[in-house]
Amino acid sequence: MTHLRKMMLEELQRRNYAETTINSYIRIVEDFSLRFQRPPDRLGPQHIREYQAELFKKRKLAASTVTVYLAALRFFYTKTLKRGWSVAETPYPKKAEHVPSILSRQEVQRLIAGADSSFHRTLLMTLYATGLRRAELTHLKISNVDSQRMVIHVQGGKGRKDRDVMLSPKLLKELREHWRRLRRKPSQWLFPGNGQHTNDRPISTKVVWHACRNAAKRAGIQKQVHPHTLRHCFATHLLEQGADLRNIQMLLGHNDLKQTTIYLHVSELRLNSTASPLDTLSLGSELPQEE
Repeated sequence: MTHLRKMMLEELQRRNYAETTINSYIRIVEDFSLRFQRPPDRLGPQHIREYQAELFKKRKLAASTVTVYLAALRFFYTKTLKRGWSVAETPYPKKAEHVPSILSRQEVQRLIAGADSSFHRTLLMTLYATGLRRAELTHLKISNVDSQRMVIHVQGGKGRKDRDVMLSPKLLKELREHWRRLRRKPSQWLFPGNGQHTNDRPISTKVVWHACRNAAKRAGIQKQVHPHTLRHCFATHLLEQGADLRNIQMLLGHNDLKQTTIYLHVSELRLNSTASPLDTLSLGSELPQEE
């Protein structure tokens, strides 16, 4: 597997895939190989179909996650091994359409207040103020914060795309406090790693995930809360404030406006502007008599 891993790594790097995608794809192929106790180049479509079924039935993975697994295997067979791939034999699962869970502004306030450290508080504030993905947050550099133009430069976002997002005055103040709190001033990363935040490497995405989970628990929020929830809240609350959908698309770094229109379905302003047909009925206040 070592030589195959090296071949796949070279193919991924040659195509300029993101580091997170590279690690994910290689891990998936190794997991596939381990499942059947055979090198992946000796496995075929029947093994892939069996593996796909197990991902659904035994591991209970979501359709979107299984699609990533299949994409990794497809890359391995078509790009690394230069073999054919039959879409008919290994179709991608139908993706379920889910409406994202949205916190109210009051719940976001409680979430931030529920952070178990000042460092976690800054992470949560940055997520909500910018709509960044958690991997984008962890890789923010000090030089990305432009206080003159009041923007944050996001470098190498999803799809290797750069973009700018707004820098809230409140967030700028919080980031300056965060800088003063750091025992060792970092030379590159805005959120340095390890327990004392003195590492020369950035924090991991797990730190951001735990910050959200722990804060939600402390705040008594029953909804499922993860870093992407604050990205959804950022977009939805901007829409409710009257921001243009196209501008929100650019801030989020979406390729297609269709990705952004999902926030129309969860906007409180839009939902409340349409009356239920029940409200048009003239119903008496008397209760029906029970027999």
